[in-house]
Amino acid sequence: MQVEMNGTEIANACIPRDRQIKPPHWMGRSAKPPFRLSKTTRQRELVIALSMAACLVSGSALAQTITTSNLKSDGSGEADRNKTQRKIQKKATASQKTTASFGKMTDSSAKTDLFVKRMAPPERKSDPFAKFENLREKGLSVNLPGPADTIDQDAGGVRSALADLGIGYYFQHISSFAENVLPNAAKSTIANQLYNGQNPTYSESNYITMTYDLSRFGIPDGQLVVGADQQWGNWNPGTPERFGISILAYYQTFFDRKLELKVGYLRNNWEFAGTLVGGNAGSNVFGPSSNILTQGGMTNNAAPTPAINLKFNADDHLYSKFTLQRSISPDGYNTQVIQNPLGTNWSTPNAGALLVDEIGYQSSAAPGIPKTWLRAGAGLNNSNFSNLEYPKQARADENSFYYVAADRQLLQTNVQSSASRGIYGGFSVMYAPADLNKVSQYYEARLYTVGLFDSRPSDQISIVATDTVWSNYAVDAALAKGSLVHWDSKAISGTYTAHLAPGVYLSLGLSYIDNPTSITYTPQIGHALNFSTSLSTIF
Repeated sequence: MQVEMNGTEIANACIPRDRQIKPPHWMGRSAKPPFRLSKTTRQRELVIALSMAACLVSGSALAQTITTSNLKSDGSGEADRNKTQRKIQKKATASQKTTASFGKMTDSSAKTDLFVKRMAPPERKSDPFAKFENLREKGLSVNLPGPADTIDQDAGGVRSALADLGIGYYFQHISSFAENVLPNAAKSTIANQLYNGQNPTYSESNYITMTYDLSRFGIPDGQLVVGADQQWGNWNPGTPERFGISILAYYQTFFDRKLELKVGYLRNNWEFAGTLVGGNAGSNVFGPSSNILTQGGMTNNAAPTPAINLKFNADDHLYSKFTLQRSISPDGYNTQVIQNPLGTNWSTPNAGALLVDEIGYQSSAAPGIPKTWLRAGAGLNNSNFSNLEYPKQARADENSFYYVAADRQLLQTNVQSSASRGIYGGFSVMYAPADLNKVSQYYEARLYTVGLFDSRPSDQISIVATDTVWSNYAVDAALAKGSLVHWDSKAISGTYTAHLAPGVYLSLGLSYIDNPTSITYTPQIGHALNFSTSLSTIF
């Protein structure tokens, strides 16, 4: 079989029938074609090439013909005719470029695929611990290490098996030791010890928290939380011995997480103010902090009380958090533990209600965006407190406290891979009326780092300076008895917390304290240089 085509037929193959080029009158059907093609591979390629060339030539000629025809028949102005002509010529030129590049497409496609493959971002591996995220306790202001940062992680699939049932867990053990290393530090018997570290002081605590996911039943972010706490120490005023509940709570959100509700037996020192340096309850296991919130009635792990917490999130950063809780004993934390060791009693003697409201701004670290947390709060307590100004009068009521605190990331040391690493600065200022509170003022300035060294990306270093100011009424009362007194207690502490392995943190610290005792002192105990160490293990 043979294919016969002349140049006119090839050109007409690319042109509409009504505009095809007619052959000269002398070229009839019997005219001998100028060339003859046989049906072979090379002949087919030649036919395609000639056809495309003819299309290109005829397309250009057709564009010129259409342009001339339109310009002759168009009755509009000269500007419109020029505009029309430019458009048609532009289309013809584009057609020519497309045809010319057709032969290069096949060769460049492989190169393009290779380039795209090289430039495509690497596929991210899925996080095997992401499925546990919804089982971590919600509503906290501190950061508890997640399942990936635990000793057991998901060994034997136990955590996964529990997660399938909607159950999560968190267990932490802390062992702490402190000792004044200054010579002639006026050691005493444990029974007469006046401050932490005066004698070698050891303490340990264990607490476990379990959660149950209620969102599987359609409750937005719903969660049940149950926890227990056990602690012991060789200096009872610092660590009163107890075993009991630490939390028994129900949590859920409303209005697309605009409102958070948490109700039950709560420990609000992990919900308000942010007293831990760096905000990490796993790595920052000891350090200076004010007891103004505790003496004002706020609860902690060893002294939970009935409470209802409400948090309103105005947006992703602004919030207002409120609590109405049963106050701990107005006589102090130790009295609360002694009177209610299990933590299940509704109330203790002389304890009333505590209201706290905190307003804050909080933003997480992101590339180019430093981590920031600003907060201010006030508390009102109607418990029956002893009046320090008039100690012989009946107990008073309506105690209060106020606080302002701020933390800001000053420098990001690893912007892209871990924006939270860097250098931070912060301060806290707290106040309570001197007539009802032994500690009236508290000031703290802090500078700390997270992951300062690439080889230790999750270690923390902190330097904290504090000043605790005593009630002038309490100082005057001690002075009237002839005791040596001081008006405040200043301290500066340095702590290094090493993240040794998943779920294992070791803290080493050194603190110089001017007047480590409370108000009264003797010349031998006017100063202390406490060496501290703490080991925290998390499951």
